[in-house]
Amino acid sequence: MKEKFSILTLNNIAPVGLERFPANCYDVSPEASEPHAILLRSFDMHDMPLSPRLLAVARAGAGVNNIPVDALTARGIPVFNAPGANANAVKELVLAAILLAARNLVRAADYVRDLEGSDEEIEHAVELGKKRFVGFELPGRTLGVLGLGAIGVEVANAALGLGMQVVGYDPKITVRRAWQLSSGVEQAASLEHVFRSADIVTSHIPFTAETSGLVNGDRIALMRPGGIILNFARQGIVDDAAVLDALDRGHLSRYVTDFPTPAIKAHDKVIALPHLGASTAEAEENCAVMVANNLREFLENGNIAHSVNLPEAVLPRTRPHRLAISNVNVPNMVGQVSTALAEQGLNIADLLNVSKGDIAHTLLDLDGAANEDTLQRLRSIDGILCVRVLPVVGEC
Repeated sequence: MKEKFSILTLNNIAPVGLERFPANCYDVSPEASEPHAILLRSFDMHDMPLSPRLLAVARAGAGVNNIPVDALTARGIPVFNAPGANANAVKELVLAAILLAARNLVRAADYVRDLEGSDEEIEHAVELGKKRFVGFELPGRTLGVLGLGAIGVEVANAALGLGMQVVGYDPKITVRRAWQLSSGVEQAASLEHVFRSADIVTSHIPFTAETSGLVNGDRIALMRPGGIILNFARQGIVDDAAVLDALDRGHLSRYVTDFPTPAIKAHDKVIALPHLGASTAEAEENCAVMVANNLREFLENGNIAHSVNLPEAVLPRTRPHRLAISNVNVPNMVGQVSTALAEQGLNIADLLNVSKGDIAHTLLDLDGAANEDTLQRLRSIDGILCVRVLPVVGEC
């Protein structure tokens, strides 16, 4: 390999993840000026100039709304994330939030903290005040889960274990998640079904134009009086104004969110947390390791796993020489690539071509190395976005 891969870190990344990049092949630094790859967590990249050498972006977390995915896709640059790596951490926080809301524990703790007087006076005040914080038990209550991905499935299964009834909604549930989902979870045919059925609704879906304000006033009105809304997904999925109105009218009893705003954080019926969803040492390490491994696989072998914008593409290496090509998904691209390689006399020993929407990714194992003229011809094909010569097997 002629030069090391340069990786720019925009946030603190767990050391166990950074250790996955061997020093003989990688320079990893928060000061990298022309990086081949960017590794980040919450840094907002939308106004950031992008290096012409950039090949990949990887977020050590699930959501990618802080990354200009469309602009990167137009250049054939994959955006990696870490779905499921923080699922247990978020699941545990959601369960804690359900219990905090059901038993009114935050306000009860505040009440006790503010008590003054002697032991006898405090004991008397405790007995007088505890009736203000009567809650309810979970068995027999219904939890509605919006989104049955890695986190939603774990939340749904755990709630069943607490004796709750669970109804879930996800029209795009994958086969893998469906296998993981307990048969005791009722699968709803619509969002409205979930809200009509649930005492508590929790969302575990990405924030997109389609999901913005998905938990709104009309749907909240379908819930039983005294319902609870949880938001540990993304700010904007829940219409906070509609929630506040429902809290003030008594239709909702509690709102627990990981995304505080000035309008909601001081409300007496809101429990607002400082975005703690993935804030465990274990989750941060799991995310860092997952994206580091996937980033290495892409940079060294062209393989793609857990990308939000490019197709899954995994081809075991069969030859020392490999090309990775990203292109617009139109007919005859593979034919044009094959013709260019044949004109140099190169045999294709193995090939994988996959697509996702408007983008395709092709991996080619060759019996020899493509020369510069062939590479220039490939790059000149209309619709080719990126042509990469991968490191020879054994270099990293």
